[in-house]
Amino acid sequence: MCRVWVLCLTGVTLAALLSASPVQAGSNSAKFLLPQRTISAPAGFAGLCAKYRWVCAPSARSNISEDATLRAAKAINNRVNRQVRQIEDQVQYGREELWTLPTARGGDCEDLVLLKKKLLIEHGIPSENLLIATVLDRKLNSHAVLILRTAGGDLVLDSLTNKIMPWKRTGHTFLKLQNPDALNQWHAVLAGGVIKDRPTASR
Repeated sequence: MCRVWVLCLTGVTLAALLSASPVQAGSNSAKFLLPQRTISAPAGFAGLCAKYRWVCAPSARSNISEDATLRAAKAINNRVNRQVRQIEDQVQYGREELWTLPTARGGDCEDLVLLKKKLLIEHGIPSENLLIATVLDRKLNSHAVLILRTAGGDLVLDSLTNKIMPWKRTGHTFLKLQNPDALNQWHAVLAGGVIKDRPTASR
């Protein structure tokens, strides 16, 4: 993905996403990305749960502390961003929307997200707290990021920056998010960026 938008992504127009009924705002609305409705998964996600079981399988209970989680997230986000060369699917594979782990040549934004999720799971962070999200970046390019769900809110691991920050500070328009209760399913979230004035629900 990771390319300029025209009007649609994975068969769903932005206009159709925006037609979803907004839900009531609440005190935690700035902290968490919250579901508005079930939606089709991004095209590149098809078959990914079978290819990489850890993408969709819930993790065993973990006792990792929040501080240790944040330290691991910062280190892994930095390392992956630094070490993996970014290369588009069309250049590497001759096709669009192939979500897979990076190769020796590199990977695109979804590939970096997958690698970060895998490494963080190996550090003991539950898979259901590591959610893939599709967004529009500040330049309205299609993009993917990894959401780290913490007790204090949703933080973003992004291939565009080494800084980990709350989702609302990224400037991204968040469109779709893995369902933490069923990781093979996706929700429309519709928050931030070009739709930042639309109300969102309390958690």
